[in-house]
Amino acid sequence: MTILRQPTRAGIRDAAAKIAAILPPSPLFVAEIRGRVVAFKAESLQPVGAFKLRGAWHRLTALDEAARARGVVAFSSGNHAQGIAWAARRLGMAATIVMPHDAPRPKRDATLALGAEVVGYDRATESREAIAAELAAARGATLVPSFDDPWVIEGQGSAGIEAVQQMRAAGLGAPTRAIVPCGGGGLAAGVALALPEAAMVVAEPEGWDDMSRSLEAGWIEPVGPNPPPTACDALQTTRVSPLTFDVLSRRGATGVAVSEAEVAAAQRWAAERLRLVVEPGGAVALAVLLAGKVEPADGTLIILSGGNVDRAAYAAVIGGF
Repeated sequence: MTILRQPTRAGIRDAAAKIAAILPPSPLFVAEIRGRVVAFKAESLQPVGAFKLRGAWHRLTALDEAARARGVVAFSSGNHAQGIAWAARRLGMAATIVMPHDAPRPKRDATLALGAEVVGYDRATESREAIAAELAAARGATLVPSFDDPWVIEGQGSAGIEAVQQMRAAGLGAPTRAIVPCGGGGLAAGVALALPEAAMVVAEPEGWDDMSRSLEAGWIEPVGPNPPPTACDALQTTRVSPLTFDVLSRRGATGVAVSEAEVAAAQRWAAERLRLVVEPGGAVALAVLLAGKVEPADGTLIILSGGNVDRAAYAAVIGGF
């Protein structure tokens, strides 16, 4: 896509003000890990079960009336889909979502329930970006990527603005480190801009850790051929964007990959210790800390990015208690 502008911290503050006008802050939980107090931002408790409505709301409210009348097109395995559908319904806009046939059924059903049209595709043989671009061009609609968009990045960064206020109110001070789940990097880039003084760590599932490898290499490295299956459907992005990579690279972010077993253990810990349902992709940042791949320290902020689970799969994971 053509980048019209760069995301900014001022834009994140604007997005935070917009979102505060329609929603309360997502809750902040506090718990100890290996003797250190850690803050957990529960984006899993958003109305659509994930942080994605932040970027969707900031992006769609930036459209003029003529653009809103032509509708919006997005592509997503589920969480961005629900965020766009939620924002579009609230604004009276038509929304079409290009979604893989193997997307979790609860995410597809929730997107349809919010009034969006769903167009399916084969993740292995078709390009969701191409399908969405064709639909948008044919309808004159606005195409809203899930992460490769400055307004979307700014909207996601509003979670960081809220977390600063909540951590200070809890007597924890401002975050000194943020560990954030990463697919395409929209949330991580937004939080990095929102928290300029905090060390940034992005968390990804093993085999899908292209942002981690890109940050280490200094240029964008796509996911390799035949990546392994992962329960983290929300993080199956095969190539990050120059926009998100640039923000994270300039901030000196580092990346960590976690195994499927470590993700499942994090889901169980969140259920037992925080009483929270967290989906696999939403638990990767917690998995990094629990697995000892980053040591807990005062001022650590963990983003629990989503809670839209497949009930049968989640029951199997929780059965590991």
